[in-house]
Amino acid sequence: MTDAHSDDARTAHVWTGHASNRLQWLLAAGGVACVALGIELAVDSSYTTGLAPLVMAVVGCIAVGLLVIFGTIAFTHVRVRVDHDAVEVRCGHMGVPRRRIPIDEVSGAHFAPLVSPRGWGGWGYRWRPEKGTAVVVRRGPGLVVDLGNGRHFTVTVDDAEGAVKAIRASLKLRSP
Repeated sequence: MTDAHSDDARTAHVWTGHASNRLQWLLAAGGVACVALGIELAVDSSYTTGLAPLVMAVVGCIAVGLLVIFGTIAFTHVRVRVDHDAVEVRCGHMGVPRRRIPIDEVSGAHFAPLVSPRGWGGWGYRWRPEKGTAVVVRRGPGLVVDLGNGRHFTVTVDDAEGAVKAIRASLKLRSP
C-alpha cells in the first residue's frame, strides 16, 4: 500500500507492508500446553520422592511454556513502514522488538526473492555474521536494507519490491 502526501513542498512517499505466519500460533499452543502441565503438576501432584524435584518440574514447565508463548507470539507477524525519514520494523501485536533505521543510515535497498528461516537459523530476530541482521516470520520474498560497511538488515514482508521502491525514492529525496 502506498500513500502520497505533500510535505515541505516535496512529495514524500509512505509505504506500509506486513507479513504473517499462522504456524507460529501452533507453536504458541505448545507453550500453553507446557504451562498447563506445570500448573497440573503443582495442583494435583502425587509426587512422593521429595519437594525439590516437584518444584523443579513445575518451574521448568512453566518457564519453558512462557518462553515458547512469548517467543512465538512476538513473531507471528511483522509490520514495515517506509517514509522519507526512516525504515521502521515492528514485530508482533505489541510492536516489540522494534527497529528504526533512519534514512540517513541507509545506503541502498534490494529485493530478495526468497528469504528462508532455514538460511537464517529459524524464525524470529536473527543475526548471522556473513549476512547481517534479519526479522524472519515466514518463508518468501523479503526486503534487504543496505546499511553501509557491508552491513544489511533483512525482513520478510509482502510486496517487498514496493518497499525497495519507497526506500529508493526516499534516498533520492535526501540527495543534494
